[in-house]
Amino acid sequence: MELTETLKVFIEEGGDWERKATSLGGVSIIRLPATKNRPASLAIDINPLGENGLPIKKKGIMIMNATELAAFRAIFNNDKMDNVIKAIEEVFPERKSTAKSKKADVLQL
Repeated sequence: MELTETLKVFIEEGGDWERKATSLGGVSIIRLPATKNRPASLAIDINPLGENGLPIKKKGIMIMNATELAAFRAIFNNDKMDNVIKAIEEVFPERKSTAKSKKADVLQL
């Protein structure tokens, strides 16, 4: 099934807050529930995987459209981010990930 068709089925038949894994490690699709102002929708959830294959954060970054994706790309590609993270790493010790893994069907991208 084509990606677009798979997503259409997911938005129609998926449960609120249901997460669908993709073939791109650390990227999943989440079905967001309808609200008073908008129908149910989909978002990309980005949460990179650690060496153990588990997500490195409890919550990932949710992206709902191309404008948000471009904004995050611009921030992540800014050289000043390297300076900030180096300073934080000097101040705080490395933290361990405690995320848990679940087996699920994988959406091929």
